[in-house]
Parts: sequence; structure tokens; C-alpha cells
Amino acid sequence: MNWIIIIIETIIMILAFTAMILIPLIKNPVWWIADYPKDIQEEYFKTHERIPSEFFSTTVLLKKGFALLVAIALLLCVLWLAGAYDFWSAFLLGYGMWLVIDWYDCFFLDWVLFANLKKVRLPGTEHMDEAYHQKKYHFVQSCWGMLIGLIPCLIGAAVFAWLFC
Repeated sequence: MNWIIIIIETIIMILAFTAMILIPLIKNPVWWIADYPKDIQEEYFKTHERIPSEFFSTTVLLKKGFALLVAIALLLCVLWLAGAYDFWSAFLLGYGMWLVIDWYDCFFLDWVLFANLKKVRLPGTEHMDEAYHQKKYHFVQSCWGMLIGLIPCLIGAAVFAWLFC
């Protein structure tokens, strides 16, 4: 495997992930309402119409399912370009990249940008500074992300092995 390509790919994936999250979030914070802490959601719903925000709601599953399919497709390209040579190399590389992006999401996007960027606050919750700075909430979500990441990485590695090995 080519480590220079892996590092470049990881940076590109981080930039793509950031754009995929921040552009809709800045344009319409309600788009990602399911990812906001529950106390922020409840404050928002006091003055706005309640919309599905539970993880297993159709809206959330469609958004996350689409993102999952895009992630698997990108993962196949990344694995091929990086020189993965079998199922295990593909899985370890894919999951390693997933972890880097997951930690970046938690420690930078959530703890720094989400907590401090006023443009991403839901209308009517601008005053909830403490709620937006919940590190434990985002860390727990990151742990779930690490667990959930096993699924697309296993699927991606299996498809990669089936197609290219």
C-alpha cells in the first residue's frame, strides 16, 4: 500500500466530509436536527413544528442511508487507489480512515466548530451555549460512529475483495 496516497486520500475525504456536513448545516441547521443534543432539539420544538428527528425515522434513515451508500462507493475507489490487496488490507485501511474522520468530526467539528459557530445554531436556541458545548454527548456519538463504521467498512472490504482480488 502507498502511504502517501493514503494520507492524501484521508485529507480529501476529511474535506469532502466537512463540506457534506457544513454546507447544508449553515444553509439550514434543521437539516441535521437528528444530530443535535436532545435538549437543544426540545428547545427548538417549543417554538417550531415538530419534525422526525429520531434515529429510526424515515427522514433520518434516508439521509444516513444515502450517506452510507456514497461512503461505500468512495471507499471502493480509495481502497483501489491506495493499493489494498485483499479483504483484510481493505478493511483495515477503510476502517482506519473511518476512525480518523470520526475523531475529526468529534474533536474538531463538534467540539470546536459546532460549539462556537453561531450560524449552525437552531433558531430559538442561540442562547444555549452550555448545551452546544456538551463534549460528553459528542464523544458518545463518536463511539457509536466507530461501531456503526464497522458495517460500511466490512461491506466495502467484501465488495472490494469480490471485485478486485
